[in-house]
This record gives sequence, structure tokens and C-alpha cells, in this order.
Amino acid sequence: MYSRKIVIILVMAVAALQFSGCSGGKGGGFNLFSPDQDMELGKQTEAQIAADPKQFPVLPERGNEELYAYVRGISNKLLNTGKVNYRDKFAWEIKIIDDPNTLNAFCTPGGFIYVYTGIIKFLDSEDQLAGVMGHEIAHAALRHSTRQMSQVYGLAALTSVATGNANPGLLEQIALGLVSLKFSRNHETEADAHSVIYLCETGYNAAGAAGFFKKMEGQATPPAFLSTHPNPGNRVQNIEKKARDMGCRGDRTNQVEYERMKRLIR
Repeated sequence: MYSRKIVIILVMAVAALQFSGCSGGKGGGFNLFSPDQDMELGKQTEAQIAADPKQFPVLPERGNEELYAYVRGISNKLLNTGKVNYRDKFAWEIKIIDDPNTLNAFCTPGGFIYVYTGIIKFLDSEDQLAGVMGHEIAHAALRHSTRQMSQVYGLAALTSVATGNANPGLLEQIALGLVSLKFSRNHETEADAHSVIYLCETGYNAAGAAGFFKKMEGQATPPAFLSTHPNPGNRVQNIEKKARDMGCRGDRTNQVEYERMKRLIR
């Protein structure tokens, strides 16, 4: 249960937001949550996903150790660049969802990273997957989900959660809502840019995420990814320009190893 002090801070924060008439805060949108609350929401979301294997069939790590080690290795390369906010505070745990028909990945508040087998098989190289994962890590590191939630749920609901007086199921509702929460176009642009910032430090082709978006352009049916990640426009050009402007020199794609990992997915 959160203290009365936190509730007072929330009230004052909203009052200041309403008075200023602006969104405020890096990443766009005022945030009524603390980083500790991001962690709690992430853990709650993880529990809800684990309890719903029909919708979220998480691939067991036992028997799939090599694939997990590979995906975890990519995330560690990004996290160890020194560029990721809350590197040592958030969980940054990897889960793979065994759904070959869904092109998606997401990261909850607090850094619980979910990657679908569908998107792994869809992509052509490791730098592309790293670009997608960098994008998702950026959403958590810049706390985009809780910024969006601060607008969606409003003060009354969030105060009830903070005081422990929420209606039964509200926290679960909020946690599950995080999976399908739609980001703003500004947040998408910012996550794209930070994907480049992270990859630029690794030796990967820093515009790896652009390869993913190029491939998506040829899909007859829009992937699940686009339902929660609206296209801000010109994102391929913007990603590639960001990599050039930063002088990123990495060119690793690790395509041969990536193809081997794809064959491990049954």
C-alpha cells in the first residue's frame, strides 16, 4: 500500500499539469507514476500473462535454452551500452511467446521484455531484431506506458490504486491494458531514435529497426505491432538519418547465426 504522501504528490502533480496546460516531461505526456510503480505494474503484468497461457503461450526456457540465451544476449548488448535509463533498477527480463503467426514484441513498465516467435522468424538478421528490441526497451526506459496510462486512467483511478482502495480487479485491468496500450506517435518517434542510440554503441547496423519497418510495408495484413505502435510517418528515413547523423559505423548483421536461431523455433 502506498503512503498518503504519494497520494498528495499525485494530486499536486495533476494540479500543476492542469495549471500549466502542457504535457510536460521528456518523452511526451505527464507521468503520475514513480519508477517503483513502473516496476510493480510490470510484475503485475507478468503475473497476468503467466496466468493466461492461451492468449500468451510463453515458450518454456527448459528445452529452449539456446534460443533464450541468444535473445537475452541481444538485450544485454543494448542494456550494457550505458545509454539505457534505469539499467540497474528495472528487471529487463526476457520471455519468448510461442506464436508463429503474430509479428509483435513489447516491453512492460519495469522492463519485462516479450518477443514473439513470429517476429523472430519474420526478420532476416540479428540487427533487425536488435532494432526492434531496442525500440521496446526504449518504451520502458523512457516510461512511455505509464505516461500514456496517466492520461488514459486519470487521477481518480490512479489515486485509488495508490491508496490501496481500488475496485477489485482494477490493478489487473490496468496491467492487462498495458499489453494493448497504444503509444502516441511522438513516443514512437522517440523510441525509434533511441533504438538507433542503443545500437550505435554495439557494432550492429544502427538502423536495424528500419529493416523491420521496410519488411512490414509489404505485408497485406497490418501486423499486430502496428495496432499499438502507430506509424509516425517517414520512420525508415528518420531511423537511417539518425544513424548517419550520429556517425554510427557498425555494420554487423550476424545473418548466418540468425538463420540458425530461426531454425531452432519449432
